Amino acid sequence: MKQKALFSGTFDPYTVAHDAIVQRALLFTDEIIIGIGVNPEKSNFHTLESRIDFIERLYAKQNRISVISYDTLTLDFAKKAGVNFILRGLRNHIDFEYEKSMADINRKISGIETVFLISEPQFAHISSSLVRELIKHKQLISHFIPQIK
Repeated sequence: MKQKALFSGTFDPYTVAHDAIVQRALLFTDEIIIGIGVNPEKSNFHTLESRIDFIERLYAKQNRISVISYDTLTLDFAKKAGVNFILRGLRNHIDFEYEKSMADINRKISGIETVFLISEPQFAHISSSLVRELIKHKQLISHFIPQIK
């Protein structure tokens, strides 16, 4: 049976920590959908189009990864996309507490499991919100954003 995962988020911006989770998940997953959630109540730093474009260019040579935006409940999108599980990265115990609650609800409502990957130590401090803050203050971010080759 083909294993298909959904890795969802706003990815504003998409970081090396996100990329590290995806690269590790490719070891046990046949296909990964990177789902960019759209929330009209949330103000984003980068446009949806620029986030999609960046991630698509990053994985242009990887036919097992697709990028799709959605404006529904993540669980509804996951069911519609036919995924076997939701993929989430965890940086610390605070992430775990929040993500565990979401995973429990998702499993109860739909039966879709969540697979957690613990961040590698060199990425555990990286978050999109911190990178956005660096961008706002015109700081160097090249260590935090994957390089397109």
